[in-house]
Amino acid sequence: MCITCGCSPEDHHHDHDHDHHHDHTHDHGHQHSHNHGETETARKVAVETDILSKNNRLARENRNLFFRKGVFVLNLVSSPGSGKTTILERTLRDLQQKFRFAVIEGDQQTDNDAVRIAATGVPVRQVNTGAGCHLDAHMVSHTLHEFELDSLDILLIENVGNLVCPASFDLGENHKVVVLSVTEGEDKPLKYPAMFHNADVMLLNKVDLLPHVDFDAEKCKEMARKVNPDILIFDVSSKTGEGMEAWYQWLASGTRKG
Repeated sequence: MCITCGCSPEDHHHDHDHDHHHDHTHDHGHQHSHNHGETETARKVAVETDILSKNNRLARENRNLFFRKGVFVLNLVSSPGSGKTTILERTLRDLQQKFRFAVIEGDQQTDNDAVRIAATGVPVRQVNTGAGCHLDAHMVSHTLHEFELDSLDILLIENVGNLVCPASFDLGENHKVVVLSVTEGEDKPLKYPAMFHNADVMLLNKVDLLPHVDFDAEKCKEMARKVNPDILIFDVSSKTGEGMEAWYQWLASGTRKG
């Protein structure tokens, strides 16, 4: 969670109020250390709960807004290098004559991905998180005024490349879509169960490379379904277009035009 990864400045405000008496015997010193550790743990849990509570409240507000405007919203998550941006580029180019899209691009630094998305002609806004390793509901909310929501069908949010913290932060999306490429470990669903449990859809990307890599696709899918029996899986190649039509049909089914 974000409280342990160090990505939020809020998490690092500590009030060290040492009013207690220090007894320099071994036993008392050990007791002090033990109690201090318990206090720090309790404080971290309290801060973490508060951060997630605030985020969830803002996410509900985002979700209500999206519902009123009739916008279908997806939160795309993955580890770095899975091919999220390339999937978005192909999806936008293939479907932008049918649907009205906008994209929020989340990255710690640079606007490289936003530049690539802008080249498709679709409205895009960049959110740089700095040291932060995920987008949160406030960042999304702060960006929404830059779009004409009444003129959108689909909002695609590309989260920061990270399979840990984005699993815990609701943005107000309709679905989390996790992208996993065949160039990664097939055991990713078991290593990062929270992400695959919270995702409704998994895009197994770069399947055109299967003949050239040591990756058991069926085993990977079995692991994903072990974590989340209801997860919907599409085998896709953003390079060749293989499997993309099935992804497009699912995407269309979630919109008011579907």
